[in-house]
Amino acid sequence: MSHPRKMELLAPARNVETAIAAIDSGADAVYIGAAQFGARQAAGNTVEDIVRLVEYAHIFGVKVYVTLNTILTDEEIEPAEQLITELYNAGVDALIVQDFAITKMNIPPIQLHCSTQMDNCTVEKVRFLAQTGFPRVVLARELSLQQIAEIHKAVPHTELEVFVHGALCVSYSGRCYASQHCFGRSANRGACAQFCRLPFTLVDADGNVIKKDKHLLSLKDMNRSAMLEEMLDAGVTSLKIEGRLKDSSYVKNITAYYRRCLDDIFARRACYTRASYGSVAPHFTPSPAKSFNRGFTNYFLDGKRGDITSFDTPKSIGEYVGRVKFVSRSFFTVTGGTFNNGDGACFIAPDGKLQGFHINKAEGNRVFPQNMPALQPGTILYRNYDCEFERTLSRPLSPRRLSIALEFAATPAGFSLTATTESGITCTVDAAMEKEEARAPQQENINTQLKKWGNTPFEASSITVGYSENWFVPSSLLSDMRRRLCDTLVATLRSSHQREPMQPIAKAPFVSKTIDYTGNVSNSLARAFYTERGVQSVAPAYELQPSEGSPIMYCKHCIKYSMGWCTKTGEKSPYKEPYYLVSADGRRFRLHFNCKECMMTVVADK
Repeated sequence: MSHPRKMELLAPARNVETAIAAIDSGADAVYIGAAQFGARQAAGNTVEDIVRLVEYAHIFGVKVYVTLNTILTDEEIEPAEQLITELYNAGVDALIVQDFAITKMNIPPIQLHCSTQMDNCTVEKVRFLAQTGFPRVVLARELSLQQIAEIHKAVPHTELEVFVHGALCVSYSGRCYASQHCFGRSANRGACAQFCRLPFTLVDADGNVIKKDKHLLSLKDMNRSAMLEEMLDAGVTSLKIEGRLKDSSYVKNITAYYRRCLDDIFARRACYTRASYGSVAPHFTPSPAKSFNRGFTNYFLDGKRGDITSFDTPKSIGEYVGRVKFVSRSFFTVTGGTFNNGDGACFIAPDGKLQGFHINKAEGNRVFPQNMPALQPGTILYRNYDCEFERTLSRPLSPRRLSIALEFAATPAGFSLTATTESGITCTVDAAMEKEEARAPQQENINTQLKKWGNTPFEASSITVGYSENWFVPSSLLSDMRRRLCDTLVATLRSSHQREPMQPIAKAPFVSKTIDYTGNVSNSLARAFYTERGVQSVAPAYELQPSEGSPIMYCKHCIKYSMGWCTKTGEKSPYKEPYYLVSADGRRFRLHFNCKECMMTVVADK
């Protein structure tokens, strides 16, 4: 009988405290940024902090990945080498990287995972990465289940990491240059200015306004919780939650929710199992709708387009509550659901804008806002801040617990206490003591003292006394042995944690003979990586040399489809192409539609 496949739930962390909260919510792995070279400049952490995280995570077999997924300049090569060595010495399990320059650096054998910023969309690209020696590839968000399965079939021994939840970039990752073009802030350098969340006016070739002041590049948030089992069956190894800029409450809620979903699957499907150890007990009922979201989409996972957009607002809508029934001067009533004191609520106004307001008091279906909004009967209401839920989330989580089976035994010199963890680690401590017969039975007190693991990572699943005599055992002795065993267990679990080394980098031929600006080559080592693999022409990165007239975004999202004018399924547009997006400052961006490839590109107009 084959062993069950280990499935990883991978959670984000902006700092160590959030990472530990993710672990205590059920994450099998966490990813976090270091002080430099991560694709979120606002989420950096010191090596000392990462050491603290690693020490906690490895007790439970939880892995720690560090994002080093920006493109590098030649001046940054040496500092990056030094940082990577420090991270390896800190015990980090792997780096998530974008720049191939890292493969040519003088670094320890730390595993390198291919970031989705590498534009991992095709069987050919992923096969090249696997042949080169990368053990894991983070796939593009735009891929369907069928495409994921085809990639897995082509590279069955390569781990596939796929996003399951969180905010969506409208452009394929690694192929967005809008922020660099408009604001001088490179997404590939971790400084995205979120161009896609801005309002635009859509006009046609004759200047007719099609849509005015709408967030036409803004997408809903991803939620694939209904299709997790299908993703596992397609060959996914790691299920990734987006959100390294999100707060601890968000990470707790979403991680706990996916932990529960996966555990339900594992209870039915013995072919799958968790990738880490220890039980978690969140003190809340997780609900993704109660955390920041713009509405949800599975984003092409089932091969369908559906409604993936959030044109009215890039802000959080939250969860649907109900409709306005009656409006008075100081309050209104709701049908369908209820609000609570302190909640935040919102609705889409007649002008299409999101309007929010604070609720001072709620009495049943009667709601008293802080300031009365312009509501009408029938208006749909959402709760984008659940005061009671957030208050519950703000409370500290119970520590994650590793189950241990204990055996208290007699030895020639005294007594021993042995623990065997659920992960298979066994540790023993001894205590010298001259034995004497007890006046009263000792079993109950032994059990009582050995159950007291307090605020440690352990809980006793069973306690066995391995002798038949009624020896006297002082409580102080049991407490001392328990404390020493705890320290021994922690040290042993950390030291026994296995880190798989990076395999030697091979020189597999690249999938193309030319690399344009979308290859994001910004240093000499990356250029050498490609030329060694048969590439004859390597263009510099957009950040070094803007490619005039070339797309600044490559999108699976299609505005024509959203308007109902898809050439394959929709009605014919009444407007003349080309279409343009016009930003609030008057800049124009021409839209190109490649219907054969089902792709829309955005080009800055001259």
